[in-house]
Amino acid sequence: MGSNGTPGVDERAAGLAGATRPAKRRLLVGTGVVLGTLLLTGCSSATTEQWKRLGLPEGASDRTEAVRSLWIGAWIAALIVGVMVWALILYVVVRYRKRSEDAPKQVRYNLPLEVLYTLAPFAIIGVLFYYTVEHGNQITAMSDTPQHTVNVVGQQWQWTFNYKETVDGQEGVWETGTLEKPAELWLPVNESVKFDLTSQDVIHSFWVPSFYFKLDVIPGRTNKFELTPTKTGTFAGKCAELCGLYHSRMVFSVKVVTRAEYDAHLRELAAKGQTGAATGGQDATTIPGHGSEEGEK
Repeated sequence: MGSNGTPGVDERAAGLAGATRPAKRRLLVGTGVVLGTLLLTGCSSATTEQWKRLGLPEGASDRTEAVRSLWIGAWIAALIVGVMVWALILYVVVRYRKRSEDAPKQVRYNLPLEVLYTLAPFAIIGVLFYYTVEHGNQITAMSDTPQHTVNVVGQQWQWTFNYKETVDGQEGVWETGTLEKPAELWLPVNESVKFDLTSQDVIHSFWVPSFYFKLDVIPGRTNKFELTPTKTGTFAGKCAELCGLYHSRMVFSVKVVTRAEYDAHLRELAAKGQTGAATGGQDATTIPGHGSEEGEK
């Protein structure tokens, strides 16, 4: 305080600093709102739709609804629990931020509270377990009479697809890929397909993200699943299990087409002489600059 009763330099500085804090906060909040609006409006419609699916691609099989509802439900449950936990933490931090007479009395035991935080996690886990089992049964359900059967063979480092159908009098046709030209899997839309997964060498994993399904391909064992493609188009597929040096190039594409186009493609394979079944693709392990190891047919 000055000699004439006016505030001193230090007090005036402190007052100015205190006055500028709300202005800074308003500026930061306004900047955040503007940046958030720009980010949201700058997203394409496809990106916006993917945000609504919480990162999932657009579904293209009859198993997508079960997976989507389980995925979004798990996120909602996690969000509710997270909000409750953070709200309690923030309440305690703000309400009891300094020692005072209104601090809660410290006790060694609080039986109702201990029962609550013991039973609550079990209740949450129980609900998630129930819906996981229920949706899992829908996802892995198989029929006795699928309309088509495809044997998928994984090998380092490409895929072979054996179509188990009679084409022009031939029992089955096949196609395979190489590192330079990845394999294509053709499927008819709105018709059920059973997949038999086998491996020639190590563990692979057959994954088509738009089908919302992935299953390991294990040597000496045949894993099976069934689904029905529901949309025409070309979808990306890949190996989701680290299987060696060129794992990243073990990709393929899935072409979901009409039944007429599907039948025509199988006839093309038969005309090329690719009949019967292949246990591994020829030149599937070709590594540019390192020679090649021919697969077994």
